[in-house]
Order: sequence, then structure tokens, then C-alpha cells
Amino acid sequence: MKKYPLFHSHLELSHHYWERLLLPGDHAIDATCGNGLDTAFLATCLFSTENLTGTLLAIDTQAEAIEATQRRLEETFGNSVVDRVSFLQQCHSTFPASLPPIKLIVYNLGFLPKGDKALKTQTETTIASLSNALPLIQPGGAISITCYPGHPGGKEEELAVRSFAASLKDGEWSCYFHERLNRRNAPSLLLLQKAL
Repeated sequence: MKKYPLFHSHLELSHHYWERLLLPGDHAIDATCGNGLDTAFLATCLFSTENLTGTLLAIDTQAEAIEATQRRLEETFGNSVVDRVSFLQQCHSTFPASLPPIKLIVYNLGFLPKGDKALKTQTETTIASLSNALPLIQPGGAISITCYPGHPGGKEEELAVRSFAASLKDGEWSCYFHERLNRRNAPSLLLLQKAL
């Protein structure tokens, strides 16, 4: 957003929130790891040489995405960080049965950049994933969802996610929605934080 220095892009804004929330040693999930940009940013927040207790789980349905994320982590940090990240090639609608309390779960919806645009997140599985994510979040933790309404099905998915967030009980969750109003089909960011 160089033309508008007051504002952050949707990705910069999400990373700003994540950086404020996460501490080394926390536990996080990238539920749609894609090309690994978000996974790499989460790794910078979670891992330090002093604290080796944090965990990061990266999930994607496509082997291509898992491999791209592993490569990005190797190129950015070396094998020491790659070895600390768990990878699951599966739909984001379910999570492993045994997980520690999670501080942050992130979603970057849509399709894999430079990948097959026919392979994209689906409203039904995204809502199932969010429902399954809620009980995993520790008090004070959050869920971050980036939506892309410009592709076929993207607007419907964004509206469903907004409706899901709006249905959460006030006092238990605080939900915010960020979008650029004067740009058609601009990406948006939803943030859901669990009460302390």
C-alpha cells in the first residue's frame, strides 16, 4: 500500500496482529499453508533458540503446497526450523485429535497462487474447519481468516465466514472484519479472538 502509507495491505495487517499475539513457545496452525509465506512468518514469531517448546502445524490438501512451504522454510531458515514444523496433507476441515492449546489458527482462503485455480477452498469445508477450530483456541487466542471474494465462489465463502463469525456469542468471542470499501472484490481479513 505504498500509495497510502497510513494503511496496511490485508496480509501486512494480518501479520501485524499475529506478531502482537504470538510469543516464542506458543502453538499455532496454518490451516491452508499454500506457498508458505504465512507459515514462514508464523515460524519467526514462534521459534527462538532460547525457547524450543513452540509448535507449528502446516496443513494443505495439495502435495505441491506442502513441498513449496518446506522449500520456503529451508531457504529462509534452514533445516532447523523445517524439522520443528509438522506437515499434514489433508483437508483443513479436521485437525489431529491430540493438540496442545492453540494460540492462533490462520486461514488464507482461495487457491494456491500459480497453482490449479480449480483446486480451492470450499465454503462447506471452511465452515466445518472453523467450527472444529473454536474449541482448540486457548483463552486470549485467535483465528485469522483472509478471504478473496474475486474468484468464483470466493464471495459466497466470504459471506459464509462472516455469518459464522457474527453468530459467535458476544462475551466469549470478539470478531472484527477489515475490507477496503472502494475497491471491488478486495481481499478481506476477519479476526476472531477468544475471551481471556
